[in-house]
Amino acid sequence: MKIAFIGTHGVGKTTLCFELAAALKRLDLSVDLVKEVARGCPLPINRETTDDAQNWILHTQVAREIELTNAFDVTVCDRAVIDNYAYMVHATGRRPELEPFIRHWMETYGQLVKVPVIAPPAFDGTRDTSVDFQADIDRLIDELLDEFDIPRLELPGGTREGWTRLVLESLELPGEPPQLDLFD
Repeated sequence: MKIAFIGTHGVGKTTLCFELAAALKRLDLSVDLVKEVARGCPLPINRETTDDAQNWILHTQVAREIELTNAFDVTVCDRAVIDNYAYMVHATGRRPELEPFIRHWMETYGQLVKVPVIAPPAFDGTRDTSVDFQADIDRLIDELLDEFDIPRLELPGGTREGWTRLVLESLELPGEPPQLDLFD
């Protein structure tokens, strides 16, 4: 199974990835993460990105997903190709030649989880802190999800409390590992 947290930058996707992976491990599932590939991009990212950079990010995301999906019960992805495509569209416009592939690849996720904006992005050495840029990307992701008719779990705004539990419930998994009753 492949699960992806999607949304703009600075919304807590990475934290959720690690929290979900830990919860899944406690359920005795083998899990690995596709970490956000943009951080390893050798080309400019954020508002200074280029078409080459966004192609590198998008295709590296796909390659890492292929690498891990066949080796583990669950692969948790910090982003999906729809996020990467939204950054590309913001920077260089729509790419009709890529859209059939994007649509196809989105079908490979067992669960998509859209993380809402609940706070402005904080600088972490890489992340762009422009609130307008954050909002633009979030809007583009929503537009692409709707246009491509992509189903997803949308987490509620306001607080991050209970988000991991909601994801586990959407996957029909218990929030806690089943315990053996040793005293029956």
